[in-house]
Amino acid sequence: MDMLRHLIHSPAQSPMSLDHERRYSLRIKDLPEDEKPREKLTARGPDALSVHELLAVILNTGTTKEDILTMTQRIIREYGEQGIMHSRNPEKLADDMRIPIGKALQIVAVVELGRRFFARNNTTTPTIRTSADVFEHVQDMRRLQKERLRGLYLNAHYRLIHDEILSIGTIDSSIMHPRDVFKPALEYSAVAVVIVHNHPSGILAPSNEDIAITNQLIDAGRMLGIDLIDHIIVTEHAHASIPAPYTV
Repeated sequence: MDMLRHLIHSPAQSPMSLDHERRYSLRIKDLPEDEKPREKLTARGPDALSVHELLAVILNTGTTKEDILTMTQRIIREYGEQGIMHSRNPEKLADDMRIPIGKALQIVAVVELGRRFFARNNTTTPTIRTSADVFEHVQDMRRLQKERLRGLYLNAHYRLIHDEILSIGTIDSSIMHPRDVFKPALEYSAVAVVIVHNHPSGILAPSNEDIAITNQLIDAGRMLGIDLIDHIIVTEHAHASIPAPYTV
């Protein structure tokens, strides 16, 4: 597993360029009838809908602060498709995504249905042996606008047996506890863990906080008999291991 650790002023914007970067979101009531998600699904089938449109069909309505399409676009943009796929805690999802608990429950329930249906028809799981394998597996994290911490849980054959988003936002050792990382490892009988987090800034260099958390997790893993074998930073185009005395 040593391979995992052998990895690998812009000018000020004018008012016109700033205006150009603003996001525009049509409300459902502004759309032509045949472009509204529910009507579009009925007339043209699920393949015609984007991910955020499919999510809008599930959630159905927005809130007083956000139209449903604005909400679902924001969820996909900030949380990412993989983040949604691996969401199992509705209260955490509601808090992270700033959505009502009822909508978070809907998302978790639908995702769980999809997971169970998929599990019955899929017997292949990825093998994680190198940092390149990790980078390929978490490619959905590369362009996310918010930092998040993700755990990849492996069996004795380096097969991925569980994948979970552990936190969203700047990683802070005073907030994140090792139990949050190792609880899924115990639940799924993992023997090793790879931690991944993205740097939206595009800078690969680890912060002092990144290094401190890595060492904290290594010590906790040794006490539990579960190896933390790498902590990888990913950006849009590159990845690197945080230097640390990993268990293997």
